[in-house]
Amino acid sequence: MATTAIARFVEVEGERVGLDPEGYLVDLGDWSPAVAVALAAEEGLSLTDEHWEVIDVLRAFYERFEMAPAMRPLVKAVGQALGPAKGRSIHLMRLFPGSPAKVGARLAGLPKPTNCL
Repeated sequence: MATTAIARFVEVEGERVGLDPEGYLVDLGDWSPAVAVALAAEEGLSLTDEHWEVIDVLRAFYERFEMAPAMRPLVKAVGQALGPAKGRSIHLMRLFPGSPAKVGARLAGLPKPTNCL
């Protein structure tokens, strides 16, 4: 579950969107594609069609299971939705460097995945 403590804000289309200390949305309802683009820019990423495919998988996973997936379930979900070539951790690491589950969830407007440090 997202925290309610706002640590900082990101400006998106003239609106201030509250973020927790780790950069996740305080109010998950604040998410929009423009918010994803702003958060990606903070990560040094420009979102491509491949990023958006994974973000869509993440959001669908959350809608179905009411939790953001950790790395193994993310790899499995992406593989099932987008095929085995894209459902590989190396592919996800290329798109979302560092921790694909954490970075992907943050950009998708989801809470931090459980079991992620």
